[in-house]
Amino acid sequence: MLISEVSLMKQKPLEQIELFLLRKGFTVKSLARGCFDIVARKDSTIMLVKALEDANSISKENAEEMIAVSSYINASPLIVAEKAGARLEDNVVYSRFGIWTINAGTLQNCISSRFPFIRSTQAGFTASIKGEKLREKREESGYSLNSLSRLLGVSSRMTSRYESEDSEVTITRAIKIHRAFGNEVFNEINILEARAHPESRQQTDIAAKYVQLGFEATDTRKTPFNVIAKKDNEVILTEVGDRINPEAVSLSKLIEAGNLVIFKNKKPAKEVASMKKEEFLGFEKANELIRFLKEF
Repeated sequence: MLISEVSLMKQKPLEQIELFLLRKGFTVKSLARGCFDIVARKDSTIMLVKALEDANSISKENAEEMIAVSSYINASPLIVAEKAGARLEDNVVYSRFGIWTINAGTLQNCISSRFPFIRSTQAGFTASIKGEKLREKREESGYSLNSLSRLLGVSSRMTSRYESEDSEVTITRAIKIHRAFGNEVFNEINILEARAHPESRQQTDIAAKYVQLGFEATDTRKTPFNVIAKKDNEVILTEVGDRINPEAVSLSKLIEAGNLVIFKNKKPAKEVASMKKEEFLGFEKANELIRFLKEF
């Protein structure tokens, strides 16, 4: 009984995220295990979400694989957690192994297009100022350069620099600027921006063959598929083995990707594109493979 209760408690934050995204019009696919827990899509916005109690528990391998997959499907990888050692603050963006990390409340604000502008860095909490917008708002509000400098506790030369280029400021100065001019003078952090520019990381001959055909391709270990490949706008999820993972099939439909099974002994169901490894390695042109997949 205790084990079941503990399991339910661990799943609750994940279920809350799924429910919220569904209410906001996303199509949501949850995965049993892997480097990400949720794939969510609404129009062209795709998210890969890893839900954790503590963001520090994610491994570098899982994070790198999330980033790699995201780059192939134009998705944004996100870690949603309540703490990273210490509690995560609302409307502050953190980072773990290059992945934006936020709490559930911040995610809800972002989905409602209220993006944060405070970021946690090695220097503490900082914000990025829009220099030209700061100058514009200062002049509209009747502040002189000297009066704004006194407000911020910096030299006029530093204030002039803030207005001439986008600059990082400490949270203390950001609060003062925000009180005077509001959100408009800060660069928002759009955590929903897609990762782009996939890079090949192949170790298997399957991934290497994709690269030979002109695709970018990456082997994966923590996803429902074994290889992800992309050429132009065509994405292919490839499973290697005699058993079909239903999660890979539904995932490919959600992200509008091709789904290929390379089997050894047993041919899968007819509705799934499949072939033996020898057949796959025999392709000479990418468009021949793409045309074969489109028949399914």
